[in-house]
Amino acid sequence: MENTSNNQSLVSEKLSFDRFRQEVLKDYKMACESREASLLGRKEVLTGKAKFGIFGDGKEVAQIAAAKFFRPGDFLSGYYRDQTFALALGEATIEDFFSQLYADPNPINEPHSGGRQMNSHFSTPYVTPEGEWLDLVNRNNIASPMAPTAAQMPRSVGFAFASKVFRQSPELKDIEHLSDNGNEICFCTIGDASTSEGLFWESVNAAGVLQVPLAIFIWDDGYGISVPRKYQTTKNSISDALAGMQWD
Repeated sequence: MENTSNNQSLVSEKLSFDRFRQEVLKDYKMACESREASLLGRKEVLTGKAKFGIFGDGKEVAQIAAAKFFRPGDFLSGYYRDQTFALALGEATIEDFFSQLYADPNPINEPHSGGRQMNSHFSTPYVTPEGEWLDLVNRNNIASPMAPTAAQMPRSVGFAFASKVFRQSPELKDIEHLSDNGNEICFCTIGDASTSEGLFWESVNAAGVLQVPLAIFIWDDGYGISVPRKYQTTKNSISDALAGMQWD
């Protein structure tokens, strides 16, 4: 899907009150729709109409806000609670959401994986059906999430490092459909419980050493798999634990 978002203009221009009001109402509507989809989806699972479901309720506003800074050419390397992010980018619909929940194998109804993946595994294509590269610079790019916790972290470092390579390598300047001279960044989302995984710390350390354009969003619910945060995160705060990673 081509990028139809007007987020870039919203950030750069001075909004009138009426325009601001319209945006707030639109965002509120999207947050409510995403929340209701989560609630209904959970009911469908608990009543046996869908086999399995995992949802992103509670993260709606944060993901809508993050999506406003997403630009064409950027990459999202996320996980299975990013439904509102995908909705806000215009890369998924409520119909897509439920088609995944019911594992619809029809790619017209479920274009992200044809029912092969669990729900909220949204993605965008990188190539045409013939195997030719698409113009990734002028599209929103979403890497298909992986269910193993923290698996998105190493991949996010790879996306960000690729941008750095495109920026620093003169021989890649002519490949204009894959990178805008390395000006794109990677957005990575992860739950706070998954920050206890080794992959998380290896990736954060690598990103700091390599100095790559990577923005990491940690959705902190205070619990991870029903375990309170204080039992699995140093200092009971992932922000405090990561403070030592900051550059002076």
